[in-house]
Amino acid sequence: MKKITTPLSDKLLKNLKTGDEVLLSGIIFTARDAAHKRLMHCIAKTDCAAPCDLSKFVSLLKGSVIYYTGPSPEKPGSVIGSCGPTSSYRMDSYLSVLLKYGVKATIGKGPRSEEAKNSMKKYRAVYFAATGGAGALLSKCVKKSEIIACKDLGCEAIRKLEVKDLPLIVINDIYGGDFYK
Repeated sequence: MKKITTPLSDKLLKNLKTGDEVLLSGIIFTARDAAHKRLMHCIAKTDCAAPCDLSKFVSLLKGSVIYYTGPSPEKPGSVIGSCGPTSSYRMDSYLSVLLKYGVKATIGKGPRSEEAKNSMKKYRAVYFAATGGAGALLSKCVKKSEIIACKDLGCEAIRKLEVKDLPLIVINDIYGGDFYK
C-alpha cells in the first residue's frame, strides 16, 4: 500500500504502476457530468455567465485530483453523505482539456476509453478506481467538505474535499498500463 498526498507531481506519478493500491490524502475536488459540461463552457469562454464561479476553480487544477462523485446529503454531525464513485467513461470527452490545465488524476469506477487513456499518457496523469457500492465507507475518509462552485447543481456541485487515506487502485498509469487488459 502506497501513501500519497496531493498535490500530485510527475515525480510521484512515475512511481505508480497499474494495480498499485494507494491511500490518498490531501485536497481533492468532486465533479460529475453537469459540472464538467459547465467547466468546458467556462474554459472555452462560451458560457462564463453560468450561475457559478468556475474561473477560480480552473486556477486550482494544477496537480489536482478530480473525484467523479455526487455525494448524498450529509446527516447531522457528518461532514458528507455517502460518496461512492460514478462511471468514469461519461467524463472521457472532457478529460483531455482538464489534463491540459494540470489535473494529474481522476477517481471513478469502470474502464476508460482509448481516447482518455491516450490523453493520460500524453499528459502524464493516472486514473484511480474507488470501490463501487462502498460510498458510505468511503465517506469516512472525508475530513472536510466545501462547495466551491456550481451550488445550483445540488449533489453535482463542485466540492473541495480534504481526505485522509482514501483507498484506491491505480487502473491506468502514466506509461499506458491498463488494469482492465
